Amino acid sequence: MSSAPAPHAPTIETQQHAHGPGSPVPVQTRNERFSSAAHDDFPAVTGRELEWKLTPVEKIRDLIDGELDGSAFPAEVSTAPGVSVEWIGLDDARVGSAGLAEERAAANAWSSSAKALAVTLTSEEHVSITIDRTGTDRAPRAAHTVITAAPHARGLVVIDNRGSARLSENVEIVAGAGSDLTVVSLQEWDDESVHLSSQFARVDKDARLKHVVVSLGGAIVRVNPSVHLAGAGADGQLLGLYFADAGQHLEQRVYVHHIAPQTISRVTYKGALNGAGARTVWVGDVLIGRDATGTDSYEQNRNLVLSDGTRADSIPNLEIETGDIAGAGHASATGRFDDEQLFYLRSRGIDEQEARRLVVLGFLIDVVQKIGAPELEQRLIAAIEAELDAVEVV
Repeated sequence: MSSAPAPHAPTIETQQHAHGPGSPVPVQTRNERFSSAAHDDFPAVTGRELEWKLTPVEKIRDLIDGELDGSAFPAEVSTAPGVSVEWIGLDDARVGSAGLAEERAAANAWSSSAKALAVTLTSEEHVSITIDRTGTDRAPRAAHTVITAAPHARGLVVIDNRGSARLSENVEIVAGAGSDLTVVSLQEWDDESVHLSSQFARVDKDARLKHVVVSLGGAIVRVNPSVHLAGAGADGQLLGLYFADAGQHLEQRVYVHHIAPQTISRVTYKGALNGAGARTVWVGDVLIGRDATGTDSYEQNRNLVLSDGTRADSIPNLEIETGDIAGAGHASATGRFDDEQLFYLRSRGIDEQEARRLVVLGFLIDVVQKIGAPELEQRLIAAIEAELDAVEVV
């Protein structure tokens, strides 16, 4: 586990305070969090910290502090015209261009990785790429991926996670000026897998990023997207879907930073929980900076509870540093079935169990249909149906 400093500073706003991490001086706003690529720059994790207190820290202690295998994580990347794929060193200028680690586990993965997988899209015709990552063991691993859309490039990149793994990773995403990029992080791990993923994105002038997180499998899955709308007219659409079964811990911490003027963001995460010990965590932070005039932002999280013994934590936060905005808002709701929907379906001759199943399916498919990739959408619908077939919705 190396503690070497970052090779260079990121090009987006990150503040490293003179008082350093662990100082008694409180962080007043989300973008003031300390950031570094070096594990030892961060204080030890106790589980009482704001970013860790809802996470089963002791079950992932090896990924936070242990030695990680930083060799190339097994991945097969599909090919397409206008797409290049290569392994690069951590001293490459592309590494760190979207952000730096803001907590100890991400820094451990960063400093442990020997190489980064770089996927670059240059085609102005829409292309689709899949990074197929199938884990085969549970040895603690580190990974680093850099996805870049050149100016005016258009494409879809799917990070497809399956199999067995104990993985901590950093994913960097750069959407160049005028580009239109969709990145889907799909977690369909085996039941025993553990996955920590910090995902940083920079969206440049008039670019559009659609970022989608789908977490269905794994024992503990923690995906933290951080999107910086750095150029005027940048558009960030953040979507999430998760289904927690008994004993699963699925966590998402979403951050959107409106830096430039006339930027737009929409955050929509939906989840379902079923079975004793099913646990989900969603924390949404939106910061509208002092220069982000004309911002239009809205975030929401909805959770559907299907049984007793579950817990859904949902915490939306909104900070506004300028009064000149188009609009901003947030919402959160956690509850059981809508009785009116059930009554409507049953009045049409559908039995109660099937009616409940259809309500859950409709609730979650709303997010799936916004991805804009028909084949992937059909696959996800089938996966959700399989989740519902495996449990009795009561």
